[in-house]
Amino acid sequence: MNKRTNFSSGAKWEDIVGYSRAVQIGNQLEISGTVAVDETGALVGRGDHYLQAKFILQKIEKVLTKAGFELKDVVRTRMFVTDISRWEEIGKAHGEFFGTIKPVTSMIEISKLIDPDHLLEIEVTAIKAD
Repeated sequence: MNKRTNFSSGAKWEDIVGYSRAVQIGNQLEISGTVAVDETGALVGRGDHYLQAKFILQKIEKVLTKAGFELKDVVRTRMFVTDISRWEEIGKAHGEFFGTIKPVTSMIEISKLIDPDHLLEIEVTAIKAD
């Protein structure tokens, strides 16, 4: 049986809502929806879709590394965006991280996120090849 490992960010919301930053079972890692907020809770890239996307992907890469994974292990990304017309800026950042890896992806426009300054949220699935 595969062992389950929960990874926490330490955010107060994890206990309130009942979720983990990431969950690993065997060779698979699922990373929760991630927004452009740093360790102190400060927003990064206010009003800038590209900067928020880039910061989120850097934050996701840190979680991958902590769990023993790499960007090349990412097989799916899901991007929830509040303004799909800004897809090129978001896509540019995504391409900088995944241009040669090419995971499957979705970019979905939603009405809003929990904070109006959050322009997008990204989830990731990673699987280590045998």
